[in-house]
Amino acid sequence: MPDCIFCKIIRKDIPTELIYESEGFIVIKDISPQAPVHLLIITKEHIPSVDELAKRHQQLVGDMVLQARELAKIHSLQNGYKLVVNCGPDGGQVVPHLHIHMLGGKKLSGLT
Repeated sequence: MPDCIFCKIIRKDIPTELIYESEGFIVIKDISPQAPVHLLIITKEHIPSVDELAKRHQQLVGDMVLQARELAKIHSLQNGYKLVVNCGPDGGQVVPHLHIHMLGGKKLSGLT
C-alpha cells in the first residue's frame, strides 16, 4: 500500500530507529510511547489486520511473538511486559497494517 505509513517505513521512505529486522518483519520504537519500552513489531507484508491473516502467516506471527521474548531480555523486562494487537477501529487499531505493540518497563494495568 503506497500510502500506508508502516509500508513507507519498511521501504525506508520515512526514517526511523530500527531495533531489529528479519525477512518477515521489523521492530521499531513507537513515536508516542505509552511505557518506558514501547516497541512495534510490524510485518513487512502489508496485512491490514488480524482478520486478514491466512494459514500461511502462522510461522510469521509465531516468529514475531518469539522475537518479543528476545527483545524483553535485551530490554531487561524480567518483571513482565505486555503484547497488544489491536484489530479494527473499534479495537483501537489506528494504522491498518498488522503490528504488535510491546510495552514494558513499568507496572502495566488496564485493557491496553
